[in-house]
This record gives sequence, structure tokens and C-alpha cells, in this order.
Amino acid sequence: MVSKSKTDTAVEQQYSSEPQRRLSPWRVMLALCILISLPTGTVFALRQWHASQPTVSSKPWFASYVDVTATPTFAFEQLGTNSKRDAVLSFIVSSPQDACTPSWGGAYTLSQATGVLDLDRRIARLQQQGGSVAISFGGQKNQELAVNCTDPNKLFNAYQSVVDQYNINTIDLDLEGAGLMDAAAASRRAIAIAQLQSQRRAAGKQFAVWVTLPVTPQGLDENGTNAVSQLLTHHVDLAGVNVMTMDYGSSLGKGTTMASASESALIQTERQLGILYQQAGVHLNDATLWAKMGATPMIGQNDTPDEVFTLADATALNQFALAHKLGRMSMWSANRDLACGTNYVFTQVVSDACSGVQQNPYDFTNHLGAGFDGSIFLSAGLVTTAETTSKLAQQPDNPATSPYQIWSPTGAYLKGTKVVWHHNVYQAKWWTQGDLPDNPVLQQWQTPWTLIGPVLPGEKPIPQPTLPPGTYPDWSGTATYNTGDRVLFNGVPYQAKWWNTGQSPAAATANPDSSPWVPLTQDQINALVTPTMTPTN
Repeated sequence: MVSKSKTDTAVEQQYSSEPQRRLSPWRVMLALCILISLPTGTVFALRQWHASQPTVSSKPWFASYVDVTATPTFAFEQLGTNSKRDAVLSFIVSSPQDACTPSWGGAYTLSQATGVLDLDRRIARLQQQGGSVAISFGGQKNQELAVNCTDPNKLFNAYQSVVDQYNINTIDLDLEGAGLMDAAAASRRAIAIAQLQSQRRAAGKQFAVWVTLPVTPQGLDENGTNAVSQLLTHHVDLAGVNVMTMDYGSSLGKGTTMASASESALIQTERQLGILYQQAGVHLNDATLWAKMGATPMIGQNDTPDEVFTLADATALNQFALAHKLGRMSMWSANRDLACGTNYVFTQVVSDACSGVQQNPYDFTNHLGAGFDGSIFLSAGLVTTAETTSKLAQQPDNPATSPYQIWSPTGAYLKGTKVVWHHNVYQAKWWTQGDLPDNPVLQQWQTPWTLIGPVLPGEKPIPQPTLPPGTYPDWSGTATYNTGDRVLFNGVPYQAKWWNTGQSPAAATANPDSSPWVPLTQDQINALVTPTMTPTN
């Protein structure tokens, strides 16, 4: 979702057969005056005019989710009076009467929403004021179309009818519950969306697909990575992956702020997304991957009682997102972006109509959306293309310009040890030997290494503390050891957890719980000795 630049050629502008016209300012003003004066019966023509513009922009965008069927009804068309006008309207799901008929929240068919909610006219009014909308399919409460609509043709027609009804160029697949875990539904959905995207692009129309997934500070779970993999396997060109940075539950560490947890979730998901694209045969650099990432916090009180996303969290997450050039920022939801009234006593009970924290109206919109100056509509024409690996990544690591030792497959590394591999710095989470630091595992628990960041220009080797020979005796199979005794085994220091004899420290790697030995960490070694000036490369 970024335009071509000197360092990033992953995304190209696709104009197809659309002419590249530019309108002079006086013609734009004249057209707006004419359109504003038109009667309400011309709203469809207005949307057609809006959608015909060929402009493409790679600027990151902000758009709040809007719960279309929530009570009280949220007047999203009034967002046009604010600086952040875009909205993600939610949720299209299967009708309770017919799984292949799209409905708004299971309550209104598309035609019913036109009449009862006046939805088409309200969308046109927002567009009239310069806003754009995307439509989100799925959500937590009801069934996403692909779950129970098993007829491929009917499923395709259902998605297409929504896109045609509202003449949109961006959709959002919010996958939760059965919509996330049903493998057959995932395949049906991917096939239908790929077909829809291909047809629209072949007709010269822009069409962007976002997938929105639950996340923890450790990243996407297996269901999440499978969902992305299915879409890529069926050749859906994803505009990006938007993660729901909310409701972490037991995965939220004690004392961790919601902003910090969200930052960790984004870092891990970006790593996973790179691997998923590699598995699909497409290499993308980090800048491109960050541009294909989105974050959606639940503002204020979350569904989990102890989790509250504050305005301070919003500011911190916004700064992180801007620093990493995140492609999208959203929030759940615009309906909730105001303080609860004085008659709302129990603010820990989540409301659809207020945040549960002290704030002014649109505070979260302004905090999260600051610096996101793009548009849903203008970003939909970006197309993903593979990149070549950078020349630096192809060069071997140089000990003279690496701050830490170069990783070796024969080396044994204690918890906390830092190494350099492929021009990046990694830190060991536990004792490890022979495990590649950049092994492309999707789940973080599958690797003993944590990526810290790249080797910086101009860095030199940092002297590392080592244990002088003879600091501890070598382990002996005939000696008796008491709790706290320390030995060296293959050059690695170990400490006895309890009395033992004849039990090799080698078993501490394979079965650390039952082994009487535990390797010292790098931090423990650092505390024992003074660093020498000789690097351990």
C-alpha cells in the first residue's frame, strides 16, 4: 500500500483503462456547486461521479468503524463536518432467513436499509462532503456470508451485490468466531473475493481488500495466519492486515499498558505477514509490510473488565504508528467516541454509545487519527508487486561492523545473549544451539530468538564479558554436587538446582524441568566479571 519510491517498489498505481485527467480548481468548484444543489434523488449519480475519479494516493488513512444497526442510530454522515470523514460501515452478515442474502447485522436487507435507515442517502451525503466509506463483512455477533452460504455462485453474487449497491472500492473482512475458524468457509470466501477483485480490476475499477483479525501481544494465532494464507493462496491482493488491538485477556502481561501491548502485537504481526508473503512466493521489505498493516483499538472500556484504552494510550499508539508508517488506523467505534452521561452508572459495562472514560466528543478520533491524512477511496488503486532482496541482505555479516558476535550453528548461547545474523541483532530467550535466528516460524514461541532490530551504520564490536578459564571447575561424572554449585560444561556455566551426581548438564537443554542443572544467563555472567576489551566474534 505504498507508492513507488527509490527504496520501495512494492506497490504500483493501477489506472487500467481510466484516463489520467486533472481538473482545474474552478471546474472542481463548479462541479461541487452543481452537485450540492441537486435533489436527493440524484444520490446514485453522485456516487458514480465520486467513483470515477482516477486519483491514487499511498497516504495512510484513518477511518472509524461505525455500527450501522446500533441503537441509538449514529449519524455517521455528520463526520463530514470533521477532519476525519472516512468510515468503515459494519457489519454485512448473512440474513437469518437466507444465508446467501446479505444483511446489515441480520436486521435489515440491503433494500430495507435503503428505506428504514436511509442508508444510501446518508452515504451519499458523506461522500458529498469529501468522505469515503468501506463496508465490513463479518464481526463477532453474526455469521459472515461464507460460513453458511455454501453455493459458490450465490456467495459471489452476495459479495458483488453489496459492492454494487454502495459502489465502493474497498471492503473489510472482519473474521471472528466461525468466520475465522471454519476452514471450508475460508476457502469459499477467498475464491469468491479473488474472483470479485479480478473482475473489477479487469473492468478498470479499483478494488482493495483488507482482512481484520483478532490479535495478542504475541501476534496472530494459527487461525489468523491460516486466514491470511488462504487469501494469499487464492491470489487475493490484500491491501493489508488490520489487527484488533483490544480484549487481550490473559495474554496481557501484568502492568503492561494497552498501548505497549498493541505495539507488540503490531511488531509480531508484521513479522508474521512477511513470512506469509514469503510462503506465497512474494518478497516484501519491512517498509512495504508496515504500509500493509492496520490497527483497531477498542476505545475506552474494553469488553475485558480490566482493560481500558485511554487517551494516553491513543496518543502513544498514534506516535508508534506514524513512526513505523502504518498504512491504516481505525477504532471501535465512532458510535462510542464520547463520554457516558451522568445517568450511566456502571461504566465498566461496555456501552455501544459511549466510551466509559472521561473525554470530549471525538477525542479518540483526533488522538488516533492525527497525521493520517489519506483516504480510503484514494488508496484503493494500489497493487502489490514482489520486491528483490536488498543488496545488503545478500552480503555476509562483517565482524568488524557488527556490535555482537556473528551467530554460528555450533555456538551455544545463553539466555540474554545477543548475536548478529543477516545484519540484524537477535537476543536469546533461553539457552539455544543450532537454531537459526531468522528461522521463518509464524508463532513466536517456536523460536528461541527475539529480533531486536537492524545493525546500525557505523557500529563497531561491543566488548563482551566472558568467564576467565578456571572460574569454575569442569563438570565431572563422578563428582557430587550440592545446590548452588557451579561448573563449566562445554564452556557454558551451569548451576545445580539440587544435590546430584552423574547427571550431565547436557540434559538441561532437552528436559530443563527434570534436569538438576540450569545454565547461567548472560546477565548473570555480566554481573560476575568485568568486560574485557576483546570482542567474542
